[in-house]
Amino acid sequence: MAASRSDDDEVIIKKYANRRLYDTESSAYITLERLAQMVRQKRHFKVVDAKSGEDITRSVLAQIIMEEEARGATMLPVNFLRQLISMYGDSMQSVVPHYLEASLEALQRNQNQFREAMAGALATNPFAEMARRNMEMFTAAASGRAASTSPEPAEEAAKPDTKEELAALKAQLRDLQQKLDKLG
Repeated sequence: MAASRSDDDEVIIKKYANRRLYDTESSAYITLERLAQMVRQKRHFKVVDAKSGEDITRSVLAQIIMEEEARGATMLPVNFLRQLISMYGDSMQSVVPHYLEASLEALQRNQNQFREAMAGALATNPFAEMARRNMEMFTAAASGRAASTSPEPAEEAAKPDTKEELAALKAQLRDLQQKLDKLG
């Protein structure tokens, strides 16, 4: 996704015909749940068919998602899945992976930024910065390239010019924090 790494950091998982997964790093059989934990820990792995050596990582990751969905941890709305399926074979199919990847990276960046803002760590307008980055990501995806993942300084338009604007922004953040506290 973002950081470069050597193939030495990538754990090889072998999938056998009996559907068992073997972690070559720990020399032990593991479960799909363990693979999900490795993803959450940002551990890089590659799943290969033990007999053919074919890379089957994509299908195993899709299987993990489907098991999470079946378990009740739904994140993929039915309409989204229908739209995604309809894009297969479409002229825009090649753009979709870049767009989805950039969208999720932006979501993670925005989530971290929002948490910092709610903690009072940001003195600038975090929502204007999020909007700027979202637009940058959309433009990059539409042109077929990945959006920059390195944070850039906010544009002048995103900076409050007066003390009144800053006070209004702080009040809005305080109101949002109170609403979040009530929801939590």
